[in-house]
Amino acid sequence: MEFNSLIPELSVTDINTSKKFYTSIGFIVKYERIEDKFCFLELEDNQIMIEQINDNWNTGVLEYPFGRGINISMSIKDIDEYYENLVNKKINMFKKLEIHKYKVDNIIYEDKEFLIQDPDGYLLRFNN
Repeated sequence: MEFNSLIPELSVTDINTSKKFYTSIGFIVKYERIEDKFCFLELEDNQIMIEQINDNWNTGVLEYPFGRGINISMSIKDIDEYYENLVNKKINMFKKLEIHKYKVDNIIYEDKEFLIQDPDGYLLRFNN
C-alpha cells in the first residue's frame, strides 16, 4: 500500500457511524484496527483516517461541529458524476456544486467544487 505524504486523521464520536458515512459516499476501507476503533479510508487518490475519540490527540474540548476553521479538500476525477451520485443518495450538501475562479500568480483557474459535512461536522470539499 502506498501512503500519501499528508493524511488527515479525524477524531470522531462514533467509529461505526463515521465508517458507514464515509463508505456511503464512496470511500473504501483499506484497513482498520477494530480494537483501537481506527479506520483508514481511501477515495481515488484521497486518503483519510478516522479514530474514535480516545483522548490521545485532544488539544481541547471537542464540540460539534468538529474541525472549525478547516475544510479538507479532495480532488475527484469526475466531479459532476460524483456530485450527482451523492445527490441521488440524499447526502445533505453544505454548499452545492459551483464553479469558482482562483488566481494563482497571473493564471486564473476554474474549480468545480461542493462541500458536505460528515457526522461530526467536519467540512469535506470535493473539487476537480
